[in-house]
Order: sequence, then structure tokens, then C-alpha cells
Amino acid sequence: MKYRKHPNKSSESEKSQRIDILGQISSPADLKNMTSEQLKLLAEQVRQLIMETVSKTGGHLASNLGTVELTIALHRVFDFSKDRLFWDVGHQCYTHKILTGRKDKFDTLRQKGGLSGYPSPAESDYDLFIAGHAGTAISTAMGLAWADQHFGRNDRKIVAVVGDAAIVNGLSFEAINNINLIKRQFLVVLNDNSMAIDATQGTLARLLDRIRLTRTYSDIKHSAKQLITGLPLGEEIAQKLERFKEGLRAAVHGQQLFEALGFRYFGPVDGHDIDSLLEILEHLANLAEPVILHVHTQKGHGCEFASKDPSKFHSVSGSQRQPNIIESSSSGKLSWTEAFSRAILQRARNDKRIITITAAMADGTGLAAVRDALPEQYLDVGMNESHAVAMAAGLAKAGLKPIVAIYSTFLQRAFDQIFHEVSLQELGVLFCLDRAGLVGSDGPTHHGLFDLAYLRILPGLVVMAPADEAELSSAIDFALSSGKPAAIRYPRDEVPSNLPAQTKAPFLEGQPVLLRKGDDGTVLALGAMVEYALSAAEMLSKDDGIEISVFSARFVKPMHEETICEIISSRKPVITVEDHALIGGFGSAVLETAATHSLDTSNVTLLGVPDRFIAHATRKEQLAEVGIDPEGIAKAVRRCVSTSRGVNFSSTQ
Repeated sequence: MKYRKHPNKSSESEKSQRIDILGQISSPADLKNMTSEQLKLLAEQVRQLIMETVSKTGGHLASNLGTVELTIALHRVFDFSKDRLFWDVGHQCYTHKILTGRKDKFDTLRQKGGLSGYPSPAESDYDLFIAGHAGTAISTAMGLAWADQHFGRNDRKIVAVVGDAAIVNGLSFEAINNINLIKRQFLVVLNDNSMAIDATQGTLARLLDRIRLTRTYSDIKHSAKQLITGLPLGEEIAQKLERFKEGLRAAVHGQQLFEALGFRYFGPVDGHDIDSLLEILEHLANLAEPVILHVHTQKGHGCEFASKDPSKFHSVSGSQRQPNIIESSSSGKLSWTEAFSRAILQRARNDKRIITITAAMADGTGLAAVRDALPEQYLDVGMNESHAVAMAAGLAKAGLKPIVAIYSTFLQRAFDQIFHEVSLQELGVLFCLDRAGLVGSDGPTHHGLFDLAYLRILPGLVVMAPADEAELSSAIDFALSSGKPAAIRYPRDEVPSNLPAQTKAPFLEGQPVLLRKGDDGTVLALGAMVEYALSAAEMLSKDDGIEISVFSARFVKPMHEETICEIISSRKPVITVEDHALIGGFGSAVLETAATHSLDTSNVTLLGVPDRFIAHATRKEQLAEVGIDPEGIAKAVRRCVSTSRGVNFSSTQ
């Protein structure tokens, strides 16, 4: 299949007609009788709708602009009302949503009560799995394919669209290793755009680059005739023949790699050329064996600024004040990610033993600054969190100081390595968990609500949550100097800039710090909740005359048992507040400490995230929903103090 260069614009005559092709689409069935030119015009209109919508709602821009033609072609060739379509990862599914009956609701994308930014079975039967983590599609698709095979239901075709970053994930390779179980049609579309959020890393990524650059094996064979008949004599022939041989080896080795693993390999094909996509998909749809189709797309295609800087425009913020103006996700205020970035860069400059590690998220975790300034102290292992942690253990064993920066939700994927390679070996690896807590519009796949529960059960692992930039710096220093395995969690939010000066005090193991003194009760607030607890305290003082103490807990493990027991033993109301699931979290740790000392905990109230998944909305809306914004904390304190005093405060009504 030739790799054709797709023109970015339709003919002027087509544009002048201004035909509303998109308005004619109510389901994928409407694509079946469309001409090639109509499909191309549809692609333009879908791309425009994505850009207009994301400019208002925010969302994943570049990845979705890159899959418009591919998605249209898949829905034209297959019937996913009965066939099966899997996305890996799901943030490239916007065109799929538009084509499958959700066009009229697309303006609610990522808004509270609106469409999710990921596939969602609750929205449509066309969505099979919620897909927000990488590497899952081939495994889950194999499960359905094998079940159909087992029951003799081979009339349903299976397609998994997998990004070039996701296909190198360990889970993808575990699935590929079992492809021999599938004796029927099974299509994996390798969506190769050289990008995850940042440029794709690793040897397979380099091989795919070489295959793309040399196009396909058939192209090279065609080039051979020109090479033999048209080259001048001498050294120039030798040089061009050597380049030809290198290209031939790259294409053949790429094909051999996938076919040795059990797949037929086709490609690469231009993922923006609808005609080529339709031609090859119609052929592959009828092959009764596992197939990989290598499709080359451009992240941000059709949008000049997004295609030039796809990392910056991977995820963008909405701008209601300026419709159709797309901005990168930045408020202009200091974020926790930025605070972490400059703290780590400063320490890495002063200590060459510090090695930073990311799993394909250099910009998202703030490690791009280290990558650019100190490349010898930076490692990007690709979308492979388990490998990142195990490798960090090896670095620590060799006497280095590895810092693994991974989103909380993705570190879950490496739990066994945290246990077996780090905690069990008592190695000084520092885990920095960005996006801990409620994350806003990315929703339940990306909330970091379980890290405390799975980390604090591991012996010897120190778990911390800073309240502001000063505490973040102190937590990093404490972890690096301790030589113990440690974790620091912080949210996707702005860093508070006006907390009391006590936050500048150094970290002492397990010890919380008192930020505000009051006699009516105590709030033990963890990390980002400290700011909200202090705001609630001011509100209570002004409106109700209730004066409460507020502690920055700092540590989830170890806990300073003497301080915790002293607070609970006062018999005044004690409220713990955390941006984490209540089960297994900070409040649970406080109750466990009290139980160890046989204390009565009837005066202790836990605030946090209840035992359910929290839907996409803004972070502020989510905090209010679960009652851990300032108003929610104040309401809980009033209730507790009212019970303690036997007084009904008017503000509780």
C-alpha cells in the first residue's frame, strides 16, 4: 500500500458549495452511501466542530484532530452497531462520538452532566469500555474475540485502534504474546504519529520512524528500478545503494517483527488519505486472521498551531470569554507541577546523583525542565510505568537518587514494582504523584483517589502531602535525605500563596504542624485540603464565632502518634479532611492510630471522597459535590460542634 501525501484542503468548488455534510449524519449508517468527496468534506467539518467545541470546553485537541479521517473510514467499512471497536487510549475518540449519535450533545464535552472526554458505555452502545489508561485495548479485544470464537459467533468483527506509544506498553506486549489464541478476524490499527503526549520513546518508536521514512517494502522495490537505471557512476552509486539497503532492511525488519509475533503486517498507509484507508480496510476486514495495519497520522492535523506543537496542544483549556480561541492548559498562576519542576531542577543541579524518570509525560509531570537543562539526569522510558519503577530500583541500588514523577492514577499500574522492587528492598526511590485527588474534567479514569490506600500499606514507605510550595520543597528534602522509599502527592491545581509562615518549618518525621489555634475543635487537613480548611476556619469564626485549630498533617505515614492521640483525647470535635477515597485513606490511618491506643473515636469525623466514582466536572464542582470545599468543611464542623455543645448554629440551616 502506498503512503500517499494527503492534501490539507478540499477543492475550492467543494468549499464554495458550503454543503452541511455533518448535519446529515445521525449514525454511522449515514456514511455508507457517501462519495469520497463527501467523506473528505465531512472530515473538514468534523475537524472544525472539534476545534470550535474544544475552544469552549477544553479537551484533548491534537490527538483528536489526528484521527478524523481514520475514524470516518473505520465507521464506513465496519458496522460497529454489531462489530467491536476498542480505543487505546480513549482520548482520541471525539470523531467517534460525533458520528455515533452524540453530535448534538458534543458542546457538553467534559462538562458536569455532559459527555465524557473518553469512551463511556453509559453514553452509547458503541462504546465498549471506559478507556483512559494505555495498553488495554488489545487484551480486552482479545477477550471478546476469544469469547465469540468460543461460542461460534464469528460474524462480529474486532478492531482495536492503538497508539504507537500505547502499543509498547507492557500490557500490549503481553496480549500480543497470546495472539495465537485467536483463530479468526482480528484487526489492530497502529495509529503511529510519533507522539504520546510527548515524542514517543524507545527502540520500537525508532523502528517505526525508519519504516515511515522508507515507506513500504513495495515502494522500495519500485524504487530499485529507478536506482539501477538512473544513477550516475562512482561513489555516488555506492552511497545511494547503501541508503537503499538501510531503508529496505528497516521496512522488512518492521514487517518481520510483527509477523514473527503472529500478525500479518500491512502498511504504512497515510492516515489522512480517506481513499487509501477505505481501500485497504475493505480488504483487511475480510481476512480471517490477526492483522496489524500501520497507519501514519499527524497529531494536530488540519490545525497549524496544533500540528506544529502537538505536546502543547495535546490538552487545552476552554475560553468562554474568547470563543474559538484555543489556549494551552495554563492559568498563569503557579501550578503544583511547576512548583515541583523548579524544586527538582534546583536540587538536580546541586546533586548529580539525582536522576529523574518519566513514563512519556515530561511536560505533564514538569520534568521537561530537567530534560532540557540536565539531559544526563533525565530518563523517559515511554508509556511503561512498571518498568520506570523497577528501573528506578536498579538506579537506587547503584547509589543514585531516582525521582519517579508519574500521575497518581498511572502509578497504580506499577503497584507490584513499588512493593517488590522498592519497598521490600528498602531502596531510596522518591515517587512524586502529580494529579493526586480529584482532577476535574478528565473524570474517573484520571482521578488520583487511591494512592494513599495502596502506598501506606507498604512497610517502610514514607507518604507525604504538602500544603504549599514551601512544604513541597521541605518534603523533597526530607525524602532525599532519608534514604527511604517515599512518596509525595499533590493535585492538579494552583499552589496556595498565602498560608501561614509555619509551613516553612522543616519536615520532622510524622509530625503535623499547627497553622491556626482554636478551642472549639480541630481539623487535621492533608495537603491541598489545608487551604480549604483554613478558609472554612475563617468563615466559621466570622459567621458563627466558632474557633477551630487547623493542622497541616504533612504525613500519612508514619504518623506522630503522640500528637494524634493528644488531639483525639481532648474530646473536642476532630475532623480529618483529605482529597482521597475515605476507605484506606488518611482519616482511616488516624482511626487506626487511635484504635491502637484504645481511644474513644466518637468525636472523630472523616471527610473525603465517598465509595463511588466521581463523574467529570470542574475540580471545584467535584470538591463541592463530596463536601470538601470550604463550605462543605465549614458545614461539617458546625454540625460536629453543634452536637458537642448541644447548640444549633443558625448557619447550619
